[in-house]
Amino acid sequence: MIILVMGVSGSGKTTIGKMLANSLGWTFSDADTFHSQQNVEKMRQGIPLSEADRKPWLRDLQTAIKHWLQENKNVVLACSALKYSYRQFLVVDSDRVKLVYLKGSYQLIQQRLQERQNHYMSAQLLTSQFETLEEPLETIYIDIAEPPQAIVQNIRTILGI
Repeated sequence: MIILVMGVSGSGKTTIGKMLANSLGWTFSDADTFHSQQNVEKMRQGIPLSEADRKPWLRDLQTAIKHWLQENKNVVLACSALKYSYRQFLVVDSDRVKLVYLKGSYQLIQQRLQERQNHYMSAQLLTSQFETLEEPLETIYIDIAEPPQAIVQNIRTILGI
């Protein structure tokens, strides 16, 4: 199974994803590591990525997901997956790829981003992330105001794992 933990930057995808993977004894992967150096530089400079910038990244992610499924590997993947079309492209098997949406207010996430250090994602990109976000209709919604341990337990309970 692949659990795709999605949300805007600062929603806790990496923190929750790592904690969830550790609690399950699964592999954790961060979609950020699939970005080209050019994409990372753009984001570091506060420049939103274009659809053309995202295409190779999404292709590489889809290839990884297909490979993990072929290998019957259990993976928690932290990925923004902000648009419906991205999620449709990445959820190649709805029985084995589950979406978990980390949802939080703009104010809470902005505060988290301002407290962050040594991360290339600029806080000034948050507005563009919220503008781009197409909230998923049928998925697991998780309120990020809860403590991380409670969030992980909620996800496990909802998925029955």
